[in-house]
Amino acid sequence: MSRFGKSIPLSTASQPAVVARWGTAFRAGELLLLGYFTYVAVLAMAEHRALGYRLAATGMPLLVSALAVAETRHGQKWSSFLRDWVPLPLVLIAYWQVNWFDSAPLVARQLQWVAWDRVILHQFGLHAAVESLGPVIPAVLEFCYLMLYVIPFMCLAALHLTGRRQRVDRFYQILLGGTLLAYALLPHFPSLPPRLAFPAENMPLYAGIFRKINLWVLDHLDIATSVFPSGHVAVAFSSAFGLRRALPERPGLSRAAFAAALLVFVATVYGRYHYAADGLASMAIVACVWGLHEMLEVHA
Repeated sequence: MSRFGKSIPLSTASQPAVVARWGTAFRAGELLLLGYFTYVAVLAMAEHRALGYRLAATGMPLLVSALAVAETRHGQKWSSFLRDWVPLPLVLIAYWQVNWFDSAPLVARQLQWVAWDRVILHQFGLHAAVESLGPVIPAVLEFCYLMLYVIPFMCLAALHLTGRRQRVDRFYQILLGGTLLAYALLPHFPSLPPRLAFPAENMPLYAGIFRKINLWVLDHLDIATSVFPSGHVAVAFSSAFGLRRALPERPGLSRAAFAAALLVFVATVYGRYHYAADGLASMAIVACVWGLHEMLEVHA
């Protein structure tokens, strides 16, 4: 039963799908990816990006469509199972595409954001609280920030392991809806992370192994376009809300996901990877996406 008392079918025979006129069943998560990649392609054309970017951007929605067509028409049991997992690496590609739209940061906005951070870190005592036990809490926060990359995989695995594979697309509707909406906004708010924009202010006292790994990943694999809204926080909270929606009978799992998401948010602010405004914006975006789906379910 769902939290509103509606039955959720337990059959694992198929995923919810939207059937196109040519007979191909698209899962809702695939339609979200298709919409996002189409948006990037239009943006690349409108901003007259290099030909290579425009071709790559145009190719992504075609690739998503082709995969759905091929698996629907010729798929086997193993390919249907693999299809459950394909959207996760595509989310990473979606994030990297944002780097195609790099532009000059808006300094005035960053000055306002860092002013709010001073209040949170010092007047509200977040900085002192995190460092009250020496390197212990900072290490936990950095570890949670690093583990962000596996949280969606763990949530999806939870659905498979609990025998609720038929609800995978319910999970993706929130994960991809919240995450891709946050990504879509990034090119419109160019900004630098506080660790680069304000390198001498509010930096963490402790730098353990997990922070060193996080910094290496960010320096070599992260985008340079923007930090608003926070992609990390969007993924973390989208995963938690998605798991809550897809697996309501296991509240302990979603509570653990929410706890991890909150720690990721705190880590972004304390570690100066993001301004607090970045994470709060992502949390609001994801909450709106989740609320919209809940409202539509009530009136369905």
